[in-house]
Amino acid sequence: MSPLRIGIVAGEASGDILGAGLLAELNRRFPGIEIEGIGGELMQAEGCKSLYAMDRLSVMGLVEVLSRLRELLGIRKSLVTHFNEHRPDLFIGIDAPDFTLNLEGKLRSVGIPTVHYVSPSVWAWRSKRVFKILKTTDLMLTLFPFEAKFYEKHAMPVEFVGHPLANMIPLEADQAGARSDLGLPQGQRIVALMPGSRGGELKYLAQPFLDTARWLLKRHSDLVFVMPAANQQRFDHLRELLDRDYSDLPIELVLKRSREVMTAADAVLLASGTATLEALLLKKPMVVAYRMAPLTYSILSRLVKSNYISLPNLLADAPLVPEILQDEVRPGILGPAVEQALLDSDDSSNLKHQFIDIHHQLRQDASKKAVDAIVKLLQARGRLDADSGF
Repeated sequence: MSPLRIGIVAGEASGDILGAGLLAELNRRFPGIEIEGIGGELMQAEGCKSLYAMDRLSVMGLVEVLSRLRELLGIRKSLVTHFNEHRPDLFIGIDAPDFTLNLEGKLRSVGIPTVHYVSPSVWAWRSKRVFKILKTTDLMLTLFPFEAKFYEKHAMPVEFVGHPLANMIPLEADQAGARSDLGLPQGQRIVALMPGSRGGELKYLAQPFLDTARWLLKRHSDLVFVMPAANQQRFDHLRELLDRDYSDLPIELVLKRSREVMTAADAVLLASGTATLEALLLKKPMVVAYRMAPLTYSILSRLVKSNYISLPNLLADAPLVPEILQDEVRPGILGPAVEQALLDSDDSSNLKHQFIDIHHQLRQDASKKAVDAIVKLLQARGRLDADSGF
């Protein structure tokens, strides 16, 4: 029998992490498997042949997409052609729903089974997208239990698999070890500043976060700040900004290693996104902020139905951590919120207990469960024998 062929597309760093775990498990079960599509460094390390650089798909916001629309549509059209000519046994779209769901629909229409890994936020806004998903996708893999319940109500084939990070991150983080590895002081309070990995996020959050560090330092002169950069380009951008405007601040700029930075910290100021889940799993008090282009925010704020934007609050369905948005993202509001996270030990203890409960709930061995579900789909479609893949 010819090797199993998988088409796969991930759109950004968080998808690369999920995809790498998935591909590692597929490689373990199906030696010689062929994988191609779009993936980052981690997926490529697991054998994915990336036909385009993944960062070409990493675009933030409704307005910002417009300047890149022709390129994105060209990439998608090219992938449809490629996968029609070199047909995979299965196609997996990881997140990036505005890009991948259309691609899944085109491939499904010619008989290629499709899986979508990471649910779009249909439970929060544009809920009618679920009808498009029903037409484009054979199986939805969700990271969170509340998402699976939504799809079950719409009779969509779905599997809650948990989140791989919940297995990768220990229940008790080694703060002292992380500080030692990063060369940070053991006896001082440390705040992690994480304005995001995408250029758009840095544009809107880097300076407010650094201004907040200055606000905090005036009140707590012993604080140390650490800021991780997602890649060399982001590092160089932040280095230039720090040298030009913030040379007075005790800020350690670190290339990558964001999880170690959060582990070392006593509190985290960060952009809304997957990093908030990592901070939760590391049991860190946090303040979540987000800003975007004013027009994008104006549109989204009218569409979003959810009460929360950060994963800790969504998972708890309660305001566990502060969420500060748009025009409120300024030192006079961010600073007191971070200060509270640093100083309120009772609140931090209660938060830790709730984070531990969520950690256990998400610890499902996600990559294994996801591949189990994928194997069942392939068996049902005759792509695998009934005893294959287990």
